[in-house]
Amino acid sequence: MSLQVEKLEKNMAKLTIEASAEDLEKAINSAYQKQKGKISIPGFRKGKVPRQIIEKMYGKEVFYEDAANILIPEAYDKALEECEEEIVSSPQIDVTQIEAGKPFIFTATVALKPEVKLGKYKGVKVDKADLEVTEEEINEVIEKERDNNARNVSVEDRAVQDGDMTVIDFEGFVDGTAFDGGKGENYPLTIGSGAFIPGFEEQLVGANIGEEVEVKVTFPEDYHAENLKGKDAVFKCTVKEIKMKELPDVDDEFASEVSEFDTLAEYKEDVKKKLEEDKAKAAKDAKEEAVIQAIIDDSEMEVPEAMVETQQRQMLDEFAQRISMQGLSMEQYFQFTGTNYQQMLEQVKPQAEKRIKSRLVMEAVAAAEKLEVTDEEYDKEVETMAEVYQMDVSKVKEMLGEKEAKNIRLDLAVRKAAEFVVENAKEK
Repeated sequence: MSLQVEKLEKNMAKLTIEASAEDLEKAINSAYQKQKGKISIPGFRKGKVPRQIIEKMYGKEVFYEDAANILIPEAYDKALEECEEEIVSSPQIDVTQIEAGKPFIFTATVALKPEVKLGKYKGVKVDKADLEVTEEEINEVIEKERDNNARNVSVEDRAVQDGDMTVIDFEGFVDGTAFDGGKGENYPLTIGSGAFIPGFEEQLVGANIGEEVEVKVTFPEDYHAENLKGKDAVFKCTVKEIKMKELPDVDDEFASEVSEFDTLAEYKEDVKKKLEEDKAKAAKDAKEEAVIQAIIDDSEMEVPEAMVETQQRQMLDEFAQRISMQGLSMEQYFQFTGTNYQQMLEQVKPQAEKRIKSRLVMEAVAAAEKLEVTDEEYDKEVETMAEVYQMDVSKVKEMLGEKEAKNIRLDLAVRKAAEFVVENAKEK
């Protein structure tokens, strides 16, 4: 196997990879062995047709595509080991020569890791975060807890009010004719939830149980059903049940039921403490993001598009893995959301670019500050990985190759760089 590297514009490169004629012959024969059982020729038993006969009948090129698919991954991996450049994208493959008896030649167009010209990264100025917790914020948490512990009480002596939970029967008409999908029985509807089209729920306010109410609405122009877009409609509705939320009083008894504390004062103090912790963490994350963004803005780098595209696909692969753990496939997700793979690629592109630039500048800071990772820090990270995967540390170390171990050390150095720039930042 031989390799030639030609650097192109915008941090791209073309690798010309050549495998020997002998390697190509082995790949062609492997392709024949895989395909021969699927080929039928009169006079021969299936799977017993000699390669020469097949090639004579269908042409010598019959096994070339499969042979190339066998040979390219192996040859490309060897080229990566030999190549001194740092490749940061998936390759765009183009076969330039494939013919039995001659060397197999193909090119791989790839993105190279761009150089970063660091700007200012020490003493970066960022806005000071507001860590004060207000009484209003404390009360919001308590109100949510009240709502979570509310009882639903049946109401029979008054009409529907905003916020009530109702059960209704309804049927919709356009120009006096009932339409498909416009009828429901024993339908639960919370007034003010916005579950129905605009204007519907408000017209039920004031209705009594058993009373039929005519609700007049206009379907939005962007409504999902074509036959109803922009149409005026009348719904005949009957309220069958009304329930209201009965909120508990905010007192010591309430505090003891929703927390480990005996008094409301203690519960409020705990809510305040947790809010302060949440704000501190959010402020720390926001500060790190702001500092890194400021460094990116003051640095120079030319990120190749192929590198961004590779990051986009990786992000969607990660997303697919996450939703698969919830029993959902990407195809199902596309159906539910009305989107597709290409649209999602475009949606994540800004985030992909930011992720790449953040990584590049932090690697540059780590190099500039000579932030090294100790063996103890590396071992601790491997121990954490072993706990996550529920494996012995020794097994994890065995599985990690030289490249993976190097990447782990680089990840740790990047973390150190992020901590370094945040520690050295100044608040306005």
